[in-house]
Amino acid sequence: MEHMVQRLHETLAHYNWVGFYLIDPDDSNTLVVGPFVGSFTPNARIPLNTGLCGAAATTGRTVVVDDVAKDPRYLSGSTIVKSEVVVPIFVQGKIAAELDVESYFANTFNPAEQKFVEDCAAVVQGYLSRSGK
Repeated sequence: MEHMVQRLHETLAHYNWVGFYLIDPDDSNTLVVGPFVGSFTPNARIPLNTGLCGAAATTGRTVVVDDVAKDPRYLSGSTIVKSEVVVPIFVQGKIAAELDVESYFANTFNPAEQKFVEDCAAVVQGYLSRSGK
């Protein structure tokens, strides 16, 4: 996960914050920040019923927001974030983690970008599934 966030952030200039959130092993209703790279400190803990990350976790579907200022679910990590994509990662049918990418540009995550981020999350899902984590 650490290598992936580093590479995405370094090679894709419009991916301004890239990170993983993991289900807290002590509280399955809370996401905790995992490996991340970006210019701001993210929300360290997010309840599953809160924010875009919570929405992705509870619906089990990718959440794409073209303009976070227009989505009341957005939990601000930085006022300069304009768009976000969050991909849930499941292991044995349960939410285990999420890949979260934020951009300082509106409308960043078109269908091709969304698929790319989902493919990255699938790599991590495969690893977590094989490792039993």
